[in-house]
Amino acid sequence: MKPIPNEEERLLEQHLFREEPDADFTLEVMQKLEDVSMVSGEDELQPTKASKKIWFRRTGMAAAVILLLGGAWFAWEQNVMPTKPGVSAVNPPLPNIPVPESLRYFNLTDDYKRLQPLGLYVNPQIEIENEGYTLNIHHMLVDRSQIVMTIEQIAPDGTNAYLVTPYSGNIHITDENGHQVATIVKETNLYRAGFQRWVFQLNDDIPDQVVVRGELGHLTAEEYTIGVNKPSEKKTIDWSFQFNLDMTKAKALSIQTPLKDTYTTPEGLQIGLTQMIRTPNGIRLDLDVSLSDELQAKVEAGWDEELEILYHLEIPDTKEYRIFNGSRSGARQAKFRVKDLSQLSGTEGHIQLSEVWDPAYVTLDAKHIRFVLDGYTLPVKQETLMEIDLNQIDSKPVKIQKSNAEIKIDSYSFIPAQNSSNLNQNGRHEASSLLVLEGSAILKNDAEYYEEEHWILTDAEGDIYPFEPSGSEIRMNEKGQAVMDELKISVQGFDLTKGTKLTIKRMINKQDFDDVDWTVDLPSYRSLPWQQ
Repeated sequence: MKPIPNEEERLLEQHLFREEPDADFTLEVMQKLEDVSMVSGEDELQPTKASKKIWFRRTGMAAAVILLLGGAWFAWEQNVMPTKPGVSAVNPPLPNIPVPESLRYFNLTDDYKRLQPLGLYVNPQIEIENEGYTLNIHHMLVDRSQIVMTIEQIAPDGTNAYLVTPYSGNIHITDENGHQVATIVKETNLYRAGFQRWVFQLNDDIPDQVVVRGELGHLTAEEYTIGVNKPSEKKTIDWSFQFNLDMTKAKALSIQTPLKDTYTTPEGLQIGLTQMIRTPNGIRLDLDVSLSDELQAKVEAGWDEELEILYHLEIPDTKEYRIFNGSRSGARQAKFRVKDLSQLSGTEGHIQLSEVWDPAYVTLDAKHIRFVLDGYTLPVKQETLMEIDLNQIDSKPVKIQKSNAEIKIDSYSFIPAQNSSNLNQNGRHEASSLLVLEGSAILKNDAEYYEEEHWILTDAEGDIYPFEPSGSEIRMNEKGQAVMDELKISVQGFDLTKGTKLTIKRMINKQDFDDVDWTVDLPSYRSLPWQQ
């Protein structure tokens, strides 16, 4: 893999916190984010790129090697000091037109300004009132890749009434014969100020006319009342609807290119690029992923949900370098992401992925885009064993180096039981005895997944002592590894009379793999239909 030879821009892009442009109502929250400066636009706000120190904070129940004893927050720090700012996407200016309120709430201001002048905006004018409850479908943005709609559900007292979600299976986008032509995009930011955003990704082949249908004839609303003689009342609500969408213009204003590039990693993960779709509102890349029989036997159940594909894009013409690292904190993410598991059955099969890149971060009309695979994450178990003899630590530190860890123990202390009642009949210390090992560690496993780890210590007789390593701080080195300078392993109830030899075992349930080498030059174009 040979990225664009501009290290400063690469580091800036790699480490800056990714915050999607948000609507006006988030200004107060965004201004409180540490080290993120803001600039005001006409309809929404976007964070500027700041060459400052970025802190990420997370918490977990069993965050190995990072929790203080008793549990606490942890943080790690990355310092980036580029001498010049990163490169932004290069797009034509957007028209100065008013944007509907619900679209602005969901970061869809620029989407509206790109699509509305092209006739790819629809107001279906759906307003259904039943039993005092109202459903409004306000606005729809339609291109060849996605259908985005904003919804409002209102109770009789004017408050929000969330009676239906797009995941309930009763919202359908089909052809005229009832065959499904779109897949729901699962999102976490469904609700904003009473509005909802529903996003559907269109399949490979779509007809000129599609039907949007809501089978909502038996929704249940429960109205709670106060008082012994006024029990809660349940109502059955009918919000059923149906309308058609003309897709001829959306299809005409797009470029759909099939791809046949495939790659198999050394572990047996098979990745294929299947198609690329350019629309006036972003570029979509579809991937097909499957496992070899050998890798299938190693992965944990639910691997399809845990899989993350890590990659970056290089655009030489505009000197853009865009890293997309799955769902990690602080990483740039695709604007819309779909993971289609419909072809996964039992323990065999494959999954299909789609990534749509926001024009704010990937130039919309970029001609030469290079896709570079950086790695992937899978729930595959791996163990690191460390043999220690306490008698040897005083003379020289005990050090182990394995593929996923480098651990050094340079001192130990043993705190016996203070109360004789804690001694058993053989004089051995019971649960209040504490063995403390101290040293340092470098761990090759992304800090997002420390909660996926499990640590145990066994003595010479095979007895098991679970523990959670702790330390005062964790930082990331230049190789992206987690470094714990003050590692402390506290083992409660260890029986020193069983001998001084012990084994530490670190078990990882989810792994990052970076032993990949795959670069694809994505298809270019001669002209874009929406620019003509």
